[in-house]
Amino acid sequence: MFAARERLAGEHADLRGAQRQVLADLLEFNAGTEFGRRHGFGRIRTIDDFRRAVPVQDYAAHAPLIERTAAGERNLLSADTPVVYFTSSGSTGAHKKVPVTPRFMSTTFMPFYFAAWAPLIEHFPEVLERPDAVLNLKHDPLSAPPTTTDGRPHVGASQVDFGARFGEPLSAEPGTGAPWATLPVPTEPGDHLERAYLRLRLAVQSDLRCLIGINPAMIAAVPHQLNLWWPRIVKEVRDGTLGGLPYGSPDPGRAAELERLADYFGTVRPAHVWPRLRALFCWTTGVASLYLPALREEFGVGVTALPAPVAASEGPVGVALDRHPSAGGLVASASAYEFVPADEDLAPDSATLLPHELEAGQDYHVVFSHVGGLYRYAVGDVVRVVDRVGGAPRVEYAGRGGRCDAAGERLRDAQVVRALRTALDSGGLALRNVACRVEPTADGTPHHLFAIAPHTPWSAAETDRFAHALDRALTAESDGYAKARSAGRLGAPAVRLLDAGAFVRDWHAAVGTGIRPTQVKDRLFRQDDALWQRLTGTPGDV
Repeated sequence: MFAARERLAGEHADLRGAQRQVLADLLEFNAGTEFGRRHGFGRIRTIDDFRRAVPVQDYAAHAPLIERTAAGERNLLSADTPVVYFTSSGSTGAHKKVPVTPRFMSTTFMPFYFAAWAPLIEHFPEVLERPDAVLNLKHDPLSAPPTTTDGRPHVGASQVDFGARFGEPLSAEPGTGAPWATLPVPTEPGDHLERAYLRLRLAVQSDLRCLIGINPAMIAAVPHQLNLWWPRIVKEVRDGTLGGLPYGSPDPGRAAELERLADYFGTVRPAHVWPRLRALFCWTTGVASLYLPALREEFGVGVTALPAPVAASEGPVGVALDRHPSAGGLVASASAYEFVPADEDLAPDSATLLPHELEAGQDYHVVFSHVGGLYRYAVGDVVRVVDRVGGAPRVEYAGRGGRCDAAGERLRDAQVVRALRTALDSGGLALRNVACRVEPTADGTPHHLFAIAPHTPWSAAETDRFAHALDRALTAESDGYAKARSAGRLGAPAVRLLDAGAFVRDWHAAVGTGIRPTQVKDRLFRQDDALWQRLTGTPGDV
C-alpha cells in the first residue's frame, strides 16, 4: 500500500503525461469493441479528438451496451470480459450494473484501493496487530450473491473477495479477518439490522482501535445501536450466546463490566466500550462534515476521522495520500478526467476542463473515461478543488450534481452545506443531521424547510437567529437564490427541530426495508412525501 501511494504521488509530477497515457491505453485496448468502432477510437490521437468523437453521457446512455454485456454478449464496451458487476444506486434508486473487468481492476481500481489504506496503516499501525482490532461496518460478504444473466455476481464492492476474483491476495481490508467478518450464525436474507446487531455483540468483547464505515451514516448509527440493543448484548455476553444460539464461552466478567459502565455514565457510548479506539475511516465531507465533529466525541477524545476516497462504484477520482481531513489527490493513472463548472448544467456537448486547468476553491462536475468501458461518463458527483499538491489538484467530495430549483434558486448540495456551516458557526450551534425540502408558505410562495436534529437542544431564539443566518448565507452562496428571494419568488427558509434520534431512526427504518446499509446515505434534499413523513413524523404539504 505504501508503494501504491508513492506511485500515485509520483504520477502527479507529470499529470498531463499520465493523463495522455491513460487515454492512449483505453483507446488502443478497446478500439475493436462495438463502442470503439462506433466512435472511431482507432483514429483518435488527442483529448480534443476524443471530445469531438464521444459526447458527455451518463449511465442511461451506457446502459444498452451494459445490459447486452450482462446478457452474455462480448466486446461491446470493453475488450475484457467482466468478472463481476458492482451495484450502484442511481438517483432513481434503481440498481446500476457497473461492469468490472480484470484490466479495470489492475489499472484503475487496485492502485487507488491500496493507496487509500496507507495513511491509516502508517499512523495507526495497531489496527493490523490483531484481526479483531477493526470493526469494518461495510464488509458484508454473501455466500450466494445475485447474478446477471451471464452468471456474473451483481454485488456491492464491499461484497467482493478481490483475492478470489482477481488474484489479489493482499487486498483484504482491515477488519475482514475478525470473528464477525463472516457471521458464524445464520440470518435471514436482507436482514441487515440483525447482522449489524450480531457484529456489535461480538465486537464488544474485543479491543477495537478503528471503525471503517465509508458511508458515515453507518458510523453515526453505532452509538444508537449500542443503546438500542444494550440489554440483549449484555445478556448474550453473559450467557455465551450469539443470536440466541450457543457461541464461545459465557463471559460474566465482561458483562458485569459493561453493566457498570452503563450504570455509571447513564448511557452507552462507543468510547466507554472501546476506550482505546483511535480512528474512524469514512467520507468526511458533504452533510457528514456538519455532524462528524460532534459525532467523534462519542468515540473518544482525540479520535481521528480519516477520509475515505472520493470514488463511486464506477471509478475513483481522488484518494488521500496524507492526513488531510477531507481531500485527496487526483488518481492520475486511473481515468482520463474532465470537469465542468458545477453551476453549469451538464449536456452531451458540454465544454470541459482538464485537471491542470482547475482552480482551487471551485466546484466541478466529474466526467471520466477508463479502460473498463465507461467513456466521458458523468458520474453525477461534484467535487471541490481544495488546493494543488505535487502538480495535481487535491479534491474533496462536495455533493451530488443535482439541484433544488423551485423558483430559480438552483441550489446544489455543496452550497447548502456551506451555508449551513456558516449559519451554525454564527451561533455556536451543532447538529446531528439535517434534511431539506421545498414547501409552500401560507401565501403559496415556496420556501425551503430544514428538518434539523440538534446536537444539544436549541432555544427558540437560537433557532430564529439560525434561520436568519442561513438565509443570509444561502444568499451569499447562490446568485439564483439571491435573485429569487429579492424578487419575492422564494420565501425565507424555515426550521423544524426534530429530536436527537430522528435521523438514525429513519436510517434504521430504511435499512429495515432490506436496503444494504452502505447504500442508505445522507440525503440533503428529500422531496418524497412518505419519506419526509417517516423522518419528521409530519405529513408533507407538497
